[in-house]
Amino acid sequence: GPQAPTLSELMRWYCLNTNTHGCRRIVVSRGRLRRFLWILLTLSAVGLILWQCAELLLNYYSASVSVTVQFQKLPFPAVTICNINPYKYSSMKDYLSELDKETKKALETFYGFSEGKSKVRRSVGEWDSAGSDFFKQIPLLKFEDFSKTATDLRSGQKRKIEGSVFHKDSSIVNSGDSNDIIGFQLCDANNSSECALYTFSSGVNAIQEWYKLHYMNIMAQIPLETKEKLSYSADDLLLTCFFDGLSCDKRHFTRFHHPLHGNCYTFNSGENGTVLSTSTGGSEYGLQVVLYIDEADYNPFLVTSTGAKIIVHDQNEYPFIEDIGTEIETAAATSIGMHFTRSRKLSKPYSDCTETGADIPVENLYNKSYSLQICLHSCFQKAMVDSCGCAQYAQPLPAGAEYCNYKKNPNWMYCYYRLHEKFVKEQLGCQQICKDACSFKEWALTTSIAQCLPSVLPLRTDLANLMVFYKDLNERFISENPANTLVILLSNFGGQLGLWMSCSVVCVIEIVEVFFIDSLSIVMRRQWQRAKKWWNDRKRDRSGKAPQAGELERQGHDNPVCIDEDLPTFNTALRLPLPQDSPLPRTPPPNYSTLRLESAFTEQLGTRLDER
Repeated sequence: GPQAPTLSELMRWYCLNTNTHGCRRIVVSRGRLRRFLWILLTLSAVGLILWQCAELLLNYYSASVSVTVQFQKLPFPAVTICNINPYKYSSMKDYLSELDKETKKALETFYGFSEGKSKVRRSVGEWDSAGSDFFKQIPLLKFEDFSKTATDLRSGQKRKIEGSVFHKDSSIVNSGDSNDIIGFQLCDANNSSECALYTFSSGVNAIQEWYKLHYMNIMAQIPLETKEKLSYSADDLLLTCFFDGLSCDKRHFTRFHHPLHGNCYTFNSGENGTVLSTSTGGSEYGLQVVLYIDEADYNPFLVTSTGAKIIVHDQNEYPFIEDIGTEIETAAATSIGMHFTRSRKLSKPYSDCTETGADIPVENLYNKSYSLQICLHSCFQKAMVDSCGCAQYAQPLPAGAEYCNYKKNPNWMYCYYRLHEKFVKEQLGCQQICKDACSFKEWALTTSIAQCLPSVLPLRTDLANLMVFYKDLNERFISENPANTLVILLSNFGGQLGLWMSCSVVCVIEIVEVFFIDSLSIVMRRQWQRAKKWWNDRKRDRSGKAPQAGELERQGHDNPVCIDEDLPTFNTALRLPLPQDSPLPRTPPPNYSTLRLESAFTEQLGTRLDER
């Protein structure tokens, strides 16, 4: 086979010696009809193989997955509890006195509220006092029918407002005039012509948003140790605690300080290396706590509802209670039933997720395991520091940065709002950089609320009863496994080749050897012979001499056709070149008739007989 001089000879040798029966039957079959049928069957089998292999390749690169669901018992999660009011109002009055005073004036001017009479509109002239720096920084404005003409609530003057308008609707009923829209204007400190207007359909929401801006500006300047003392302690918040039918206390809770919710307390945080587990599902087991809300010490300008916020999370996850927290009402018993699901996704090429977040170019500011929320918040905080020169108060501090305040960073409010606008519109690039985690845990919560009887909870507006439990103790494990692997692909290929052509790995190697190696060798050998002959002819033409006999002999020995490792076959022998004509000898041949060997032999034999 490898020494066949032509491709047709090579193909004939292959068909006679291959393990694929169809090709052999094409050659050895007698009759045109039978040979045609074998050709048709073999080509049909080849077509089916190509079709099935193409389907297998498409299925392999489609990155499909199979889902496995398992059920088993699991440990109890971490439960973080925060008071909706972050700090005791009685402790914060010294820091917020001027801000509260001007906020009261805004409410009285816009709504007519006052301490003496319910609807007595105050004169605008009473704003001309020394302590109105907050309204100088961010003036509150009243619009009519979304026009660009606004009335300054502090001075009462009307002015034309330029800038982009961003409006937020609210479900809170506006008790003022229905056509009045209140908001505030933020301008670039470096370019006063660059301004943005933020309007609200509810004046309460507008004043509350305005209050929060100044509130964060004040809180950013207070040390963390002081803020922890101003917030609620574990003894203040937690009255009673039971877990799995056994009593628990503040030693089972871990405190951490949240910028927007003050001191929060996490049950079963796992910081001491021990994670509790529940023995039985149902509302009578799990975590049961009674919380003291202390409604009388709430900040009326910062929060509009009373109660607590909780979040159920893994011990290694950061509790984003401001984003996905569940509110707990006072004077009610709130039951939260849980179903736990642990999911595992495959990374590339099956999905665009990350294992640990190490491949994400965003620094994790929360010192917890990676999650999409951690990445988004960290990315925004980094952009805030780069663009505004300071960090936003509600998120952790990057290394070497400090929180924004109006004294050091007079432009931070305008910069923050413009940056947040880009973030929401996905123009900041964070949504494109951050990816979902491949492994994550999720608790599906079912909440039910029942009002408590006054005889059970006499101070009903100050207390909240909370129960967190598993509805069942089964873990739902959802995992992704590749539906097609390299082993499965090779097995499918082998099955198709064996089914349609009785072909094995040896047959595949034989095909590669004949159709690629031997065929290429024959083609290259013939090209080499042609090139060598052309070169010799060119040299001979230049020299003008006929080729010598020794040269012809060397050419014959150098001819690869004459070199054969095995005995030549009959067909190969027919293809061998004929021998060259031998030159005539210089001496004439002997004249056999003159030798007379027979007569001489006869005479010699007769003489010997006579002598006897």
